[in-house]
This record gives sequence, structure tokens and C-alpha cells, in this order.
Amino acid sequence: MHELALTQGVIDIVNSEAEKQGFKRVLEIKLRVGEYSGIVPDCLMEFFPIAAKGSAAESAEIRVEMLPASFECADCGYRGAVKRSEACCPACKSTAIRMTSGREFYVESLKVE
Repeated sequence: MHELALTQGVIDIVNSEAEKQGFKRVLEIKLRVGEYSGIVPDCLMEFFPIAAKGSAAESAEIRVEMLPASFECADCGYRGAVKRSEACCPACKSTAIRMTSGREFYVESLKVE
């Protein structure tokens, strides 16, 4: 149920920006969520009305863009996707890979009035 806390964090960001920028209502919130972030977008959307109640984001639409994971191989220099079931470099089969993206979770943009 950490999605409720994450959703509240998004609302905190919205409220902070509303205070700084002076807008009263958010029409749309765009989120970016990494493939390996552990975040379930459907749960975010389910908890959003609860977290947003009484805030500038109360009637906002949520748009979630999933970001694919990317890896880099220390042995051959490969950069790109890796199959979860294999957890090794698809080019040289080394396990010396490191994730370079895929854990993100952030507010990309707000559409306000």
C-alpha cells in the first residue's frame, strides 16, 4: 500500500507548486514511472481521489508514462534492455550489468488553470 504514500507525495508536490505559482486548479498530472520502480500505476490511480480530496488536484486527470529499464554491461559495453528472466547481458551473457534507468518516479508536468 505504499502507493497511497506515493500519491500523497504527488499531491504535496502539487500543493507546493500551487503555492509558489499561484494556480488554483490542476487539470492534468503527468507522471513518469520506471519499469523496475515497484510502483503499480493502477493503484496510484485508485488512491488518487483519496489523496487529492480538497487539494488543487482534486479533479485532475492522471497520465502515467511507463519508462523501460535500461542496462549497461561492464564487460562488453552493451547498453539497452535485458530480459528479466535472464538477468544477464544479451550480447555477451555477462552478469556484470548495471541498471542505468528504470527506477524513476517523478512528476513530469502539471497542466493548470
